[in-house]
Amino acid sequence: MIPAAARAWLLSEEPASPLQARLGVAYLGWLRFLRNPLAVAGLIIVLALVAVAALAPWIAPHDPLAQDLANRLRPPLSPGHLLGTDEFGRDILSRLIHGARVTLQIVALVALTAPLFGLLVGTVSGYFGGWTDTVLMRLTDIFLAFPRLILALAFVAALGPGVENAILAIALTAWPPYARVARAETLTVRSADYIAAIRLAGAGHGRIVLRHVAPMCVSSVIIRVTLDMAGVILTAAGLGFLGLGAQPPLPEWGLMVSSGRKFLFDNWWIATMPGLAIFIVSLGFNLLGDGLRDVLDPRGAGR
Repeated sequence: MIPAAARAWLLSEEPASPLQARLGVAYLGWLRFLRNPLAVAGLIIVLALVAVAALAPWIAPHDPLAQDLANRLRPPLSPGHLLGTDEFGRDILSRLIHGARVTLQIVALVALTAPLFGLLVGTVSGYFGGWTDTVLMRLTDIFLAFPRLILALAFVAALGPGVENAILAIALTAWPPYARVARAETLTVRSADYIAAIRLAGAGHGRIVLRHVAPMCVSSVIIRVTLDMAGVILTAAGLGFLGLGAQPPLPEWGLMVSSGRKFLFDNWWIATMPGLAIFIVSLGFNLLGDGLRDVLDPRGAGR
């Protein structure tokens, strides 16, 4: 709990500095976020994913790559194997825990590359307009014309299977929606009075785009990033399922589902457990994205 004096300082109607004003706005946003129980549940799931990935070597009960054929296909709640074992006797819980690292790596790298590129394309397109806007938006339309998984499959087929190539392929297919969002935001602010004043003060186009236009688009892009992470996880799992993402024996959730599908009727837990992990984490990102949308874009809260 925040002390009463600190809370009063944050909620002051007459902040003494820009920092106090920003902290007050952030605190009000946090309070609004906490009033949404589903958003809080999503945040808990995402934080749990981060914690599990960070602590995987210490909390995993077994080596995720160690094979024990004497204990293969053990059902859940078997002694020493809470979620059972797979066809090679590997502990499924340990593989899920270490698989969280692979999932988090994919999510983090895609979130650090695709939105930034899309933000740059969208702001440049919306700010300059004319032929620049036409060329960049038609390029964006070409990428949007293909389903993301199909386009990612084409890139991975050209680059070769592997986690790094899967991340690159997903990033190359994920930027167009961010460019669309950034362009729409830029079109609303490029004619604002403060942009005209900055231009009259002698600021160049690059400075205006990077320092004054792009920051206005960040909140919308953050919302889109959080909502898109579920799709990124599903695309990565789809590539792994098809054998074009992570390669054996890496404990990646999509690859685990693929390896367990041939045992689905007799040993359902091999494919079901990683499938549930994908479902829960995707749900967590969706709930978190909905909560952030209500906080960062209050205009859409009641829609």
